[in-house]
Amino acid sequence: MKLVGVKYLFVLLTMLPVTLTANTRIQHFSFEFFGHTFNFTLDSSLVQNYDDSLSEASIINFHNNASKGDYQTLINELAAYKEKYKLNDWIFYQLIRETAQKISPKSENYNRYTLYKWFLLTKSGYDAKLLLGNNRLFFYVKSNDDIFDIPYFKGEAGQQYVCLNIHDYKRIDLAKEELNPVKIKISGASKAFSYRVTRLPDFKPTDYSDKSIEFSYKHKVYHYNVKVNSNISTIFKNYPVVDFESYFNIPLSTETYSSLIPLLKNNVKGMNQKKGVDYLMRFTRYAFLYEADEANFGKEKRLSPEQTLFTDKSDCDDRVGLFFFLVKEIYNLPMIALLYPDHITMAVQFDKPTGTPIMHDGKNYTVCEPTPQLRDLKIGQLSASLKEQAYKVVYVYEP
Repeated sequence: MKLVGVKYLFVLLTMLPVTLTANTRIQHFSFEFFGHTFNFTLDSSLVQNYDDSLSEASIINFHNNASKGDYQTLINELAAYKEKYKLNDWIFYQLIRETAQKISPKSENYNRYTLYKWFLLTKSGYDAKLLLGNNRLFFYVKSNDDIFDIPYFKGEAGQQYVCLNIHDYKRIDLAKEELNPVKIKISGASKAFSYRVTRLPDFKPTDYSDKSIEFSYKHKVYHYNVKVNSNISTIFKNYPVVDFESYFNIPLSTETYSSLIPLLKNNVKGMNQKKGVDYLMRFTRYAFLYEADEANFGKEKRLSPEQTLFTDKSDCDDRVGLFFFLVKEIYNLPMIALLYPDHITMAVQFDKPTGTPIMHDGKNYTVCEPTPQLRDLKIGQLSASLKEQAYKVVYVYEP
């Protein structure tokens, strides 16, 4: 099967390795997962060696043999943990990854590790597929989300399937390869996978460190001691470039929120609304160093607000996301995101616009540039290089 296109743009383990053999009926596992402990039970019937060469027949054999045993106990434990801690699909998938890693370490047998991820995800009800090509195993899942930087293909009924493990294969252009789907029907595996992250885990306070952030506003230096967490980088390490609606609605974790938002609210409480937004705009613009994604990460990458706070350098996508979050949390004003060919910025709706307003759906918005420019732009001012360029409104926020 030919791929139809490519859009453009873990956790601390706490127990010693356990060797599981088919002679051991039950084995108990435990690992720390972003602030809580996940305990699971593995029946020996799920232990598969899978030393065969990659083929459809060997994969089907792996699935059939594993399906004969007591896999439901483990699936129930995964589902209960997901429900208890309200895990979004993306973070639930990280739990599945770590569970598969416990059962079959990735470094020991990559194909078996991937098969366990696929098995656990499908038995959890998700429509996931395996494709074979050039003695490599590719793992896809059905998703209705707009994803811009990972391979995908269209199923027979037009469903989109996106690749979950492309990051494991460097410098491969799957659009140029013939891949063969493994033809196997998994009963009950029909759910679409969502990349939307609307809730972060309840990390332990000890997972956080302090980061000093400062910037100058109206000749006064403001200092912030923000709680940041390296687990955020782990969660979003292989997270793709998603649509702007999904991206703008990624929250802060509780500790980071509590260390920053109340202080920002306190510092703007004596200002009128427009001056307060100006303060937030300049905080986002000048409290962090600028660097383009290509230089910073070697590819396009949109950082969540918490990643932007954690990372020393960021670009316009990242700052727009952080600025949007701050304005939403503190003032909850209507906003639109303006996408130019090589830049993105934000416009905010005030009672009365400032500067040259941006008209959208009969409403006036004021440009608020959260990224450093050649000039120190005020509210309502747009960079001269953008004035003659066409833009597209890629996200509209209405409180």
